[in-house]
Order: sequence, then C-alpha cells, then structure tokens
Amino acid sequence: MEQITSKPEFDVAIQSPRLTVAVFKADWCGDCKYIDPFMPEVEDKYAHELTLVEVDVDQVGTVSEEQNILGIPSFVAYTDGRELVRYVNKLRKSREEIEQFLDRAVEVYKTIHK
Repeated sequence: MEQITSKPEFDVAIQSPRLTVAVFKADWCGDCKYIDPFMPEVEDKYAHELTLVEVDVDQVGTVSEEQNILGIPSFVAYTDGRELVRYVNKLRKSREEIEQFLDRAVEVYKTIHK
C-alpha cells in the first residue's frame, strides 16, 4: 500500500480517475495494527478494481481534519477528486466489514463510470 506523507501527495492520489481508497491510520492506533496482518491480502484481492493508499493522520494532520476523519482506522473512497463513500467510525473493523465496504465502493464507482 502506498504511503501518503503529505497533503500534495494525498491531493494527487484522490484526483485519479481510478477508484482510490484512502486508509486513515496511525502508528499508535491498536485497531489500525489489528488490520495490518490481513490488509496485504485484501489489497491483492481488490488490486484490479481499486488502489489503496495509507494516510498517517499524524504525518498528514490537515488532511484528516479537512476530510472530517474522527476515528481510525477509517476508509474513504474517491475518484476524480470527489468522495464517493466512507467507512468512518471509532470501532474496530474486521476483514469482512472492510471487504463489504470495498465492494460497496466498487459498486458506487461503477455506477459513475459506466
């Protein structure tokens, strides 16, 4: 997963016409560490449909404020600079819940890019 370390990098990533899902996390976040072991497999599973990018909320603080990220880990899907859907809350997320969100993001994306 590409690491986003600045606001300009984030802005470029979400401007892509490809479906891009930002994963907002932090090193100190226990629930973020919980998803780390299975996220590479999730990324591989969805590689043909979307790009996952990791946004460290401590390194890119203004982005999380601008995007109204109140809990982590959080997932926000973008295309062409527009937010499509988000999965943002303070609860621990299971692999199944993350994949359900990614499936929904792909569906929304497909309705826009037919």
